[in-house]
Amino acid sequence: MGVEGKDKAKVLEAGAAALSGQLGRTVAKLRRSAGQSLADLSAQSGVAKSIISQIERNETNPTLTTIWRLAHALDVSIGSILHGTEEGPFVERVSRGETPILVSDDGLCRLAVIGWLKTVDWLQWYDFQAEPGGALGSQPHPRGSIECLSVLEGELEVEVGEVIEVARAGETLRYRGDRPHAIRNRGATTAQATMVCILKAAAMD
Repeated sequence: MGVEGKDKAKVLEAGAAALSGQLGRTVAKLRRSAGQSLADLSAQSGVAKSIISQIERNETNPTLTTIWRLAHALDVSIGSILHGTEEGPFVERVSRGETPILVSDDGLCRLAVIGWLKTVDWLQWYDFQAEPGGALGSQPHPRGSIECLSVLEGELEVEVGEVIEVARAGETLRYRGDRPHAIRNRGATTAQATMVCILKAAAMD
């Protein structure tokens, strides 16, 4: 039997309060298990230390964005924080619909972000696809950065400075990413590759 009107509002309010209290306890438990102080978690998540403290004391209702930031910094899923469950072995599934997609200016190149977002500041990897005639130009990354392009289908041309190299299926090109560079598909068929960017300078900051 369902509830409606004022009774339904009371049930929803009670449920929200219970969830909020559980959330605070779970965040505090996970933070302490990870050996992090409030300042540590604040630095990792970008959430103000005062806000984290209020969440742990059940004095505020955080937004979904805040919960995501905390889960990300604590290396757990949002579901684990919301439900207060213990984390099992780390296995994370990302569906096709949840994978971020970037498109080149000409609309002919597609970058699916298949790397872990937690490492994006120093390690990025993508599923790269280029239609015939497609080109993806990039400005220099931080000094010392390297890109690796492993062609799976078709062929791709890479230009770095005045140097141009072509890689075909089964071949890999590694090149400096700290100079202007471009990837082009001059072939007649769609090309696909795995691209890995190592931002060494950012990793050492």
